[in-house]
Amino acid sequence: MSEYTVVLERYNTVLDELFAGADVYVITPLWTTEVEVPSSQAVTGYWQSLLVEDDPDPEFRTYCHLFATRRPWWRGCIDELLRDIADEKVAGALIADTRMQRIHYPYDGGADVFLATSEERDRMRDRHADWLSRHPSGL
Repeated sequence: MSEYTVVLERYNTVLDELFAGADVYVITPLWTTEVEVPSSQAVTGYWQSLLVEDDPDPEFRTYCHLFATRRPWWRGCIDELLRDIADEKVAGALIADTRMQRIHYPYDGGADVFLATSEERDRMRDRHADWLSRHPSGL
């Protein structure tokens, strides 16, 4: 639980800085070998499906079904998803502003943040310098 507390605090701190008072898109992928969206998946939020690996053998084709929901951002509103990401139950989720200019890509152990300008990126990096790796290569 103490690790969840740290991870969720950091995720939510950055997400608040990016999206406070705004709507966001929460985009989640579902990977399958079937072109059809699985019937077990809720239709609500279905966005599109992408053929990722076009293998001649249908058994080895890979599809990514994307689900997108638009919601108002508030701290903690996607904590369940963020816990699943930290536990590696979900991978590839994105949280983005409605203009897709700021994107938060959380993964187990951290997050990548894509911003509109290098200046905005540098300001965010400087605000959270103590969270960054001390390894010379940044890993």
